[in-house]
Amino acid sequence: MHLLIPAAGVGKRMGADGNKLLLPLLDYSIMGWTLKAAVAASTIEWIGIICQAIDEPVFKATVANLSVDKPVAFIRGGDTRQASVNNGLQALPANAQHVLIHDGARCLATPTLFDRCAAAFDTCQGFIAAVPVKDTIKEVNDAGVIEATPDRSRLWAAQTPQGFDVALLKEAHQKGYSQGWSVTDDAALFEKCGLAVHIVEGEETNLKVTTPVDLAIAEFILRQRL
Repeated sequence: MHLLIPAAGVGKRMGADGNKLLLPLLDYSIMGWTLKAAVAASTIEWIGIICQAIDEPVFKATVANLSVDKPVAFIRGGDTRQASVNNGLQALPANAQHVLIHDGARCLATPTLFDRCAAAFDTCQGFIAAVPVKDTIKEVNDAGVIEATPDRSRLWAAQTPQGFDVALLKEAHQKGYSQGWSVTDDAALFEKCGLAVHIVEGEETNLKVTTPVDLAIAEFILRQRL
């Protein structure tokens, strides 16, 4: 299984001076924990880290310090996540038929989740890890007034990994570029192209570290695991 890790962003909401994935979290950086889980997953055989040139030396050092025993490629990131993933798709080995895409900031994903997602390719060509929404969700207009309350039983919170047939995802990215679509994840491109995206049960602890509060929660969860 081939894995792409978008890691080309900056930590604006974290208040970090640079890439938030380089922030320390117990014994490793945020990216270090993400890589440890990916390397421990039995199905992952190749990893592509999509990053900016300025961060590449530090990410390479992280890979070396973890003694990663799987091929790791470093791919130049784009101006947006969408552009970065497209760069990653073009850099996949020629024999790659399926790809998992996992946000570097979701550093609490377990090897079991990676393997469960990889197994989903037996039954579908596109999927996302997700968990059922527990809170009541409100749709609010520009004036701050509630317009609707969706049925919670039909709502899922999207996570990563997300997995796709490589050829189909490349076509979706090309169509997105030609149509000027701007999306926040690859599942949205699949959806816009009329392709089915299935759900794989995610993990409640698989949070995306975005703010200082998230970082503190991640540290608590890791300490409990350790």
